[in-house]
Amino acid sequence: MTEKPHPEIYPETQFYWDGAKAGQLLLNHCTSCDQSYFPPRPFCPNCGNRDVIVREASGKGRLYSYVISHLPAPGYEPPYIVAVVELEEGTRMLTNLLDCPVDPSAIEVDMPVEVTFENRGDVTVPQFRPQGGAA
Repeated sequence: MTEKPHPEIYPETQFYWDGAKAGQLLLNHCTSCDQSYFPPRPFCPNCGNRDVIVREASGKGRLYSYVISHLPAPGYEPPYIVAVVELEEGTRMLTNLLDCPVDPSAIEVDMPVEVTFENRGDVTVPQFRPQGGAA
């Protein structure tokens, strides 16, 4: 199997990847409309304000949606779970669901999930798993 892809890191996203390496899930938060958002960017996608700060997220959320992919992708052995997680902070993240049987009977929309961090050499990638470990 090939190595999983490494993200492209830009100055605007450096804080996110540094946080992940330290075991923290960091999000941008708009001080004007009081909304957290993902992916990282220097302006709020809700109101356009550039007065944003960085906050640590709880790392907990719920499975909003998912698909079981049977298509090969670099570094991923099919089948694997591609998921959208809605964090307690209200923002949604596209991610993978790990430590869970790749079986629709084991996966429930709205099930509680928590962040876990996957090391990929010199970069750490936030991923999610069922809360409390394997389902």
